[in-house]
Amino acid sequence: MTETGPRILVVDDEQAIRRFLHTSLTANGYTVFEAATGQAALTGVTQHRPDVVILDLGLPDLDGLQVTARLREWSQIPIIILSVRGQETDKIAALDAGADDYLTKPFGVGELMARLRVVLRRVTPATDEPIFTTADLTVDLARRLVTIAGQELQLTPTEYDLLRALVNHAGRVLTHQQLLRQVWGLGYESEVHMLRVNISNLRHKLERNPARPQYITTEPGVGYRLRVEP
Repeated sequence: MTETGPRILVVDDEQAIRRFLHTSLTANGYTVFEAATGQAALTGVTQHRPDVVILDLGLPDLDGLQVTARLREWSQIPIIILSVRGQETDKIAALDAGADDYLTKPFGVGELMARLRVVLRRVTPATDEPIFTTADLTVDLARRLVTIAGQELQLTPTEYDLLRALVNHAGRVLTHQQLLRQVWGLGYESEVHMLRVNISNLRHKLERNPARPQYITTEPGVGYRLRVEP
């Protein structure tokens, strides 16, 4: 296989969907690998080392949520869920398991490509950027390295982008809509549940007591603020 662009692993048990995505993604410059089961997906990530996983929830062996949770045990690779399950509870469950985005079938190719560009931007290394410190929290923006009291934290691409947005506006309130636009892009301003799930996940990694956060504070009905301390 001649690789021409970012590597995408498509995981879906329906051959017609895999064929459609393979054709669409290849036409847009991506290198595509396929898997029809959850176990094949886990193996495929190890074998092919893709840049993004596009994952269906309804697989014949492992549920897509199980696949996501298992990947998150050792990998921070971006995961976009594709599913016919469109309820808010399903989206929250997928995001809570560690997915970066959620697209409901049927979907448009243009929308999928836009979301791929967003998650790929999150994993592009930054350069020549400063190191931010407040209390025990240090964020090295150039190296995408986050530490608490010298201990490195493993953040997902989405969690890191949220923290980076807050760091870039440290001490100021960012509204829900501002954060959604900065991290997910235009068209996501109403997806407040997605923001809340990811803020909660981030707090559980950053805070000694997530119920009484030291770093990321809530401005009720407005948004969030990264507190600046000596």
